[in-house]
Amino acid sequence: MDKQNWTGVFPAITTPFKTDLSVDHDALGAHVRWMIDSGCAGIVALGSLGESQTLTIEEKVQILETCRRALPSGTPLIAGIASLSTLEAVMLTKRAADAGCDGVMALPSYVYKGDWRETKAHYSAVIGATSLSCMLYNNPIAYGTDVTPDQLAELAEVHANLHAVKESSGDVRRVTAVRERLQDRLAIFAGMDDMILESIPMGAVGWIAGLVNAFPVESVRVFSLGREGRFDEARALYEWFLPLLRLDTVPKFVQLIKAVQERVGRGSARVRPPRLELAGEELAWLRALIDRALASKP
Repeated sequence: MDKQNWTGVFPAITTPFKTDLSVDHDALGAHVRWMIDSGCAGIVALGSLGESQTLTIEEKVQILETCRRALPSGTPLIAGIASLSTLEAVMLTKRAADAGCDGVMALPSYVYKGDWRETKAHYSAVIGATSLSCMLYNNPIAYGTDVTPDQLAELAEVHANLHAVKESSGDVRRVTAVRERLQDRLAIFAGMDDMILESIPMGAVGWIAGLVNAFPVESVRVFSLGREGRFDEARALYEWFLPLLRLDTVPKFVQLIKAVQERVGRGSARVRPPRLELAGEELAWLRALIDRALASKP
């Protein structure tokens, strides 16, 4: 995958499950086609929103294969690479290439929060295991490790196939800092839904999005208006969208986004334990939020 393909709205797709909680491959194929038909530029599978922690390696490979078959020719397919161990992450990286992926998004290891020497070694092992184009996922809020602009530059000097970064620190100043330090060396993607419009003027060229799973047309529209510099129009849509976009930034973001999908008739709220579907007052609150958004949609 060439660097110039790292731009646009890339859904971090949810993983649909059947009633027995096996992967629903028919629903998955239909979902990724809907995302692309709605204007999204590519697909990121097996990320945090995809409940990657609950999937076996075989299930992950099968999900990638289903996405590849379902997507139109030439559509970028990116594999999220995350594991408890570096060895398993490297194994999945190699199998992602065999499954027809165009790139990988490297996450830090689960659970263990290493120092920079360890974190750098993990990322280097994953990126170095493939000739595919790579994106580094920086999410210190969720994973407890923060890759600074200077550290990104260290990795970029070593790995020519590191082409992008998903920046999820929640601080738009970090987008500015990465751009200042690396210029055009890495494509910068906003990784939190409620920072996209702020990130575009600072240099973000892409968006790894969450609520796009339920509202792809609106997500693409916000991004496109921002990239075109039509900020008055973008802001009006963004301000309507923000109460939903903020669901992407809380611990139960998977349950919340899947419940939104179900509410708008575009998926199921089913999740794998230890997550449980929303219930009671929490579910009632979310339904009221969705209904208000749908009633006031510009």
